[in-house]
Amino acid sequence: MDRGTLPLAVALLLAGCSLSPTSLAETVHCDLQPVGPERGEVTYTTSQVSKGCVAQAPNAILEVHVLFLEFPTGPSQLELTLQASKQNGTRPREVLLVLSVNSSVFLHLQALGIPLHLAYNSSLVTFQEPPGVNTTELPSFPKTQILEWAAERGPITSAAELNDPQSILLRLGQAQGSLSFCMLEASQDMGRTLEWRPRTPALVRGCHLEGVAGHKEAHILRVLPGHSAGPRTVTVKVELSCAPGDLDAVLILQGPPYVSWLIDANHNMQIWTTGEYSLKIFPEKNIRGFKLPDTPQGLLGEARMLNASIVASFVELPLASIVSLHASSCGGRLQTSPAPIQTTPPKDTCSPELLMSLIQTKCADDAMTLVLKKELVAHLKCTITGLTFWDPSCEAEDRGDKFVLRSAYSSCGMQVSASMISNEAVVNILSSSSPQRKKVHCLNMDSLSFQLGLYLSPHFLQASNTIEPGQQSFVQVRVSPSISEFLLQLDSCHLDLGPEGGTVELIQGRAAKGNCVSLLSPSPEGDPRFSFLLHFYTVPIPKTGTLSCTVALRPKTGSQDQEVHRTVFMRLNIITPDLSGCTSKGLVLPAVLGITFGAFLIGALLTAALWYIYSHTRSPSKREPVVAVAAPASSESSSTNHSIGSTQSTPCSTSSMA
Repeated sequence: MDRGTLPLAVALLLAGCSLSPTSLAETVHCDLQPVGPERGEVTYTTSQVSKGCVAQAPNAILEVHVLFLEFPTGPSQLELTLQASKQNGTRPREVLLVLSVNSSVFLHLQALGIPLHLAYNSSLVTFQEPPGVNTTELPSFPKTQILEWAAERGPITSAAELNDPQSILLRLGQAQGSLSFCMLEASQDMGRTLEWRPRTPALVRGCHLEGVAGHKEAHILRVLPGHSAGPRTVTVKVELSCAPGDLDAVLILQGPPYVSWLIDANHNMQIWTTGEYSLKIFPEKNIRGFKLPDTPQGLLGEARMLNASIVASFVELPLASIVSLHASSCGGRLQTSPAPIQTTPPKDTCSPELLMSLIQTKCADDAMTLVLKKELVAHLKCTITGLTFWDPSCEAEDRGDKFVLRSAYSSCGMQVSASMISNEAVVNILSSSSPQRKKVHCLNMDSLSFQLGLYLSPHFLQASNTIEPGQQSFVQVRVSPSISEFLLQLDSCHLDLGPEGGTVELIQGRAAKGNCVSLLSPSPEGDPRFSFLLHFYTVPIPKTGTLSCTVALRPKTGSQDQEVHRTVFMRLNIITPDLSGCTSKGLVLPAVLGITFGAFLIGALLTAALWYIYSHTRSPSKREPVVAVAAPASSESSSTNHSIGSTQSTPCSTSSMA
């Protein structure tokens, strides 16, 4: 809707303000029947879950979330996004996400910059791209034991059960529940902590309104009350695929009194809502709605009173944050699906891209092996007629439950370089006229060298093995020779200072740990870099340390089974400056302690000397009372000594006395 069509929308809105008798709503005849997906489809995003809980754990070091996901039989695709809230520039807490699924899932995980630990069943969850996070195998426990297992690692912030989700958005640091302990309860609203989109669209129904002439159509959306009754804005996106002049329609939105609407429509139409609504082109302009019936029959009556002859879509939804309506009726003849029984053969849903991602590559004993499980192929409804290497004479073997294609590095068209062996997997699918191709690789680990380097400047020119407290150090990890098909990533780093200094975590889950660590841009060759600043607040200061980093070589194609992990380390010497090291860079702790003690000692000696001079240079007349009251003088001296002793806890005062 553009600005020029707004007067028409207002005119239509005013024209509909003459209310007819409400008795029409009770006598309207309209037999709602399911509408085919080609005529209308409604998808939505909601925070309502069948079971869930949200609790507060503000002082917890680890933020724990648990997801129980139920999928229908067969592999499903899931997009899971973790989003960290940025508050006062602080870094997000470490996160443990427990993912419990009942069947095979292809997971697309996004958790950029979040120190994430993921617990899941590796036999059921397959990553479409390398996750790049710390992972843990989830034991095969029932739900109650999984919750107990997660609670042993930290207080649970949220837990939810979802049925066949297509996408999930989990917001970290957003828990605002009143509970201090998370226990699953039925029909919960997760608020801003979790929003999800069901895979199955909402049921869309339609009907003809008897006794009304014309071709005006109505789209009715009824949002049911949720578990919580706080103010909520529902964004409604309406996309009608017809020419502007061919449409005469009314949009009826009914929901709880605490719901307002933000409408984004691609066509001009009459709008009839409860609560308040605004248009996307004028979001700051709120328009008051009307009091509408809260029953299906009542809403059908409203559509008839607005002179609609066709209810093109009637949808009832749980409380949602985003609703998308796609329709193509445009006032034409309504087409319904009289029965939900499928009478035509299912369309071939084979996804070549997803099928190729299921090919597992294994490298061992100077041979490359490709494995494709038949069960996964069957769930994708794919019919494979051939699996070969680049050389078509090298064909896969049928081993009952899987196809296995194996070749030595010296045959089947293998391309051997100093660091990598490459080939191509070729899959012929019955539903595709051309074969599907995928690059496959094996790394020659004997030829790869991983180096960890420490530098004293951000130019990374002069390598060093010495660090100094208070001085920034720069680290770079390299692999040689470089491999363009693989990406070198830094998973974690820590500095082991032995029993004297303990372990300092620098990087966890590919995220910087602490304010004194910064991830830097990679080198022109793609080598990961970071910097850190080391401080010591205890004595003695360690003289040596070990810097250890875990790196991963991940194929850019996203094949998780080809990941290679290595741990590299280097010994570091730690310089411990003495008092002569008081330069413009600042004073280290031993120097500060030495100066403080020296100032205190000088101050005490000066005070004693002044008191001695004062007590021996007074006139005899003023000196005698002091002799007569020797005890009080001793008390005063004791008080003075006590005052002098107390300056040890305030080094700043001692320094000024000196």
